[in-house]
Amino acid sequence: MYSTILIPTDGSEGADGAIDHAIDIATTYDAALHTLYVVDTDIGVDASITGMFDALEDVGQNAIDEVVSRAETAGVDQIEGAIGQGKPHRVILEYIDEHDVDLVVMGTHGRTGLDRYLIGSVTERVVRLSDTPVLTVPMRPDDAEEPS
Repeated sequence: MYSTILIPTDGSEGADGAIDHAIDIATTYDAALHTLYVVDTDIGVDASITGMFDALEDVGQNAIDEVVSRAETAGVDQIEGAIGQGKPHRVILEYIDEHDVDLVVMGTHGRTGLDRYLIGSVTERVVRLSDTPVLTVPMRPDDAEEPS
């Protein structure tokens, strides 16, 4: 049923449960697992700041390495990791098309109201714009951040 599964990750606790689901589905269907971290180049960071994007890519590489390590431990045979740059939802949608992805598994942070309106939701945009099925996995209650 699924031969290529994508798990976009931002390295957050909200993505953690989605990683578990993606790995489980990949092992169940003997599917290739792809993981993608997107450096958001539209966040208003001055590109001339030395090392800013390099630092963000380092964070992304750590997030990808975590997914790869967990997938290898679970016995997933085919794993690919990539770092993209741009608007996250657009980069994810392009990756889906370019790699013939059958299923996308994404975490949700559970933002509502003004936070969701102001910050936006990458997962929500991918769900609305993707022709590929998207499994959304809510953040586990024990992973939720404490309100400030």
